[in-house]
Amino acid sequence: MDAGSHPGGGAVAQRPPAAVGGAPAPARRDALGGAPDRAPAPKEGTAPDGSAGPAQWHRGMTLVGTISLFIGTRGTWSDAMGEHPPLAALISVCYAGILLAGVAAGAVRTRRALVRTDAGVLLIALVLVGCRLALHHAGADEGVLTAQAAQAIDHGRPIYDQPWPWLFEHSRIALTKTMSGGADYTYGYPPLAALLTAPVHLVVHSTAAATVVTTGALMAGTVVLWLMLPAPWRSAATAVCLGFDLLPQYAREGYPAMLAFALLVPVVVRWPRTGAGGRLGRAGVVRGLCLGAACASQQLAWFLTPFLLVALYAVRRGELGRRDALAVTARYTGTALLSWAALNVYFAAQDPVGWVHGIMLPLTQNAIMHGQGVVDISYYFTDGSSRLSFYSYGSILLLLGLLAATCLFVRRLGLAVTVLPWASFYFATRSQDGYFLMLTPLWLAALATVPASALAGAWQPRLPGRLRSRRAKAAVLAGLLVPAVACVTVAAASPPPMAMTVTPRLARAHHGVTAVSVRVTNRGSVPLTPHFATRSGQGSSNWWSIESGDRTLAPHASTTYLLRPPGGYRGFPPHQHLYLTAFTDRPMTVTAALIPSKGAPPR
Repeated sequence: MDAGSHPGGGAVAQRPPAAVGGAPAPARRDALGGAPDRAPAPKEGTAPDGSAGPAQWHRGMTLVGTISLFIGTRGTWSDAMGEHPPLAALISVCYAGILLAGVAAGAVRTRRALVRTDAGVLLIALVLVGCRLALHHAGADEGVLTAQAAQAIDHGRPIYDQPWPWLFEHSRIALTKTMSGGADYTYGYPPLAALLTAPVHLVVHSTAAATVVTTGALMAGTVVLWLMLPAPWRSAATAVCLGFDLLPQYAREGYPAMLAFALLVPVVVRWPRTGAGGRLGRAGVVRGLCLGAACASQQLAWFLTPFLLVALYAVRRGELGRRDALAVTARYTGTALLSWAALNVYFAAQDPVGWVHGIMLPLTQNAIMHGQGVVDISYYFTDGSSRLSFYSYGSILLLLGLLAATCLFVRRLGLAVTVLPWASFYFATRSQDGYFLMLTPLWLAALATVPASALAGAWQPRLPGRLRSRRAKAAVLAGLLVPAVACVTVAAASPPPMAMTVTPRLARAHHGVTAVSVRVTNRGSVPLTPHFATRSGQGSSNWWSIESGDRTLAPHASTTYLLRPPGGYRGFPPHQHLYLTAFTDRPMTVTAALIPSKGAPPR
């Protein structure tokens, strides 16, 4: 325990000096006549023996990492006790380790001892992640698709543009539905995750092959990040990567983004050092190779790359000048491209069109809306929008605006270069929080290793004299974001393209519907081909079948559709409203109408 956490720091109190003749000197009293002074406590960060002790905030980081291990652990223990009691016993031992680590965070007296405590916290977290994987390794849609792609690689078959609808017959596997009334059954990620899963799939003939790879990548990336961070920050990495059971859950589901995270750790840690002095060196080459491999793992890395390159060029230009900075940045970019190309060349040669379509699929598939961003205005809080595409335009413009802002104000925004790219997803039609949180450890990696002084000399374009004040710069920054905000405003303010009047046919128990009759009028000037589903709360049901009605609705025309739910029955959710939603693909629109709980008599 250091001196700052307890008076005296745990050392034996010193005796007052003896007076002349051996008699004890009277204890000094303070200026206000209070209690006698005690011996001065050791200074903050000093052990009782005078050696360097751990800082108080380091103890706090260790304690935060320790406490984070409790999150989700009881549920894991409960599952293990029912399925595999020896695993539950191991988790109980982990509980003891968590308690001991909590005591040690406050009791140890040296930095070395606290670093060892941090290592113990990391070890406990790794064991708990392994226990959870042993219990839950079936994976979600990403893991299922990756395992199937790995199996195709093992048999020499193509992995892109290959529909695998049977993978989604299980109800727990989420299906990405598209605005055209269909769904996506194909693999839509760069190939590295499938490549690494392929040899594992030869031994583990199930989806677990994919989840083992992604969980292993998360664990390896966490260890690398832990080792590369300054000692006081290490337990923060344990908490962010493993302790809150956010990223481990995505890893157990088989998300390829965990590979991108692990590969981006060495890229982001102390990133301004890349190319220092005009030479990449061994470290710079490794970082470039990792960046290219990350881009071959998952598309999220694509969004971070331009921000890193722009910021790196600015730092190097401030040090070396324009020509040398451009040269070293080009070599770094070329190294990344070489790594990316090496991992993609086999699949590009096997099926060029399918490969391009596959790796671009998340950006081109026109999936229905989902997430926690501003698109919720049109999907949940109004009756729809006739200009959903403007959310996508706003997302692109926000990304470009933030990139331009990074170039103009890199000395201020450079420390947030690992955070800025994800803001653009908040304006997108697919804005689920996974896009924000799956790479959050990189926020910590940059913040803990890049001081503001590393960016103080970075080059910034010289603004005109009138734009150099603080207020003028704030206005410039706001102006870069205005086009994105304008596009989102257009999308949110646009009315729904169709008017719908819904009459349900109730089941005999009146707790659900067997069909609905809906009168639809196209309010716009373009033909629309609607596809129907329902929602209660968030999300969307599978597509309803159209029994009768015009398939394409001409401008200003009306028709009546008879719709039937999947399986012939849709129950009313308790304490929630049930809405019928109509989607169109070209143009991208959505219209919603309430399904009343009283309708046509049952048949």
